[in-house]
Amino acid sequence: MLKYALKRFVYMIITLFIITFLCFLLIRLLPPAELPAGDPHTEVILARREAMGYNKPIITQFALYIKAIFTKFDWGISDKLYFGKDVAQVFMSKLPASMIVNLYSIIWTIPIGILLGMWAALKKNTMTDHVISTVTMLAISVPSFVYAFLVQYFLSYKLSWFPFLMKGGTDYFSWPMFVSMVPAVLSLSFGVVAGFTRITRAELTEALTSDYMLLARAKGLTKAQATLRHALKNCMVIVVPMIFGEFIGILGGSLIIEKIFGIPGVGILTLNSINALDYPMFMMTSVFYVALGLVSSIVVDIGYSFIDPRITVGSRK
Repeated sequence: MLKYALKRFVYMIITLFIITFLCFLLIRLLPPAELPAGDPHTEVILARREAMGYNKPIITQFALYIKAIFTKFDWGISDKLYFGKDVAQVFMSKLPASMIVNLYSIIWTIPIGILLGMWAALKKNTMTDHVISTVTMLAISVPSFVYAFLVQYFLSYKLSWFPFLMKGGTDYFSWPMFVSMVPAVLSLSFGVVAGFTRITRAELTEALTSDYMLLARAKGLTKAQATLRHALKNCMVIVVPMIFGEFIGILGGSLIIEKIFGIPGVGILTLNSINALDYPMFMMTSVFYVALGLVSSIVVDIGYSFIDPRITVGSRK
């Protein structure tokens, strides 16, 4: 297990390094953002560009960029969005909003999705199963931004239960702030609930028809006892690692949802950096999203062996 984890970590670092270099290369092929004349920050940014080797070969520029990150956690200075401000500081100030909104959505969607999946599996081929399965497929097929518009129209406009946009400020655990987050949380939740419902139903249905369930019933266990002790346990081998992946993925947030509801998070920062051609800011957010995806995949793979020790990841038979 340790050997496999170390191998995956090394592969992750190599992959992250390659993707970072490609992003860096493509960005540096574009002309630098124009700086306003007469602004005191302009001289600072120009001096910074000179120190980072903007007039040197691309390999030298990338080496200086990576060195600054590893030695000083220096991701550069914003060229446009937050003119003259440190990119890392701006990024860290935006991260809590994305984390809180996505954490709220994960906390209640995972148990609901698992319970609905269990209900559908236990009621297989009944009207209940057909309804849940149909709604699940529809929920998975619809993009999250469509839910956002529906939530805004019905809950914010027609019923006036919630505001259209997230409340400003940094008091993320106050009641007014929570109420303003509800539309965004709901918009993010439908797809997650549907995903866990589908996986749980599929795995539990397969487990309920397995030979070991017949053996458990033959030994005198009731259907409920056999389901809880054996079928559900084996089903969770697939579902729980997905939960690990979701908890890692909550940091990524949702770019479109943050834009629609005005959430001052990492997602909207990424979109604004693209529109403003703020290359240092875009580089940091891009590396962040790539790293999240890579870490999530490793956590899911390794999670299987923690849930069921019989599973040996990375072994050769």
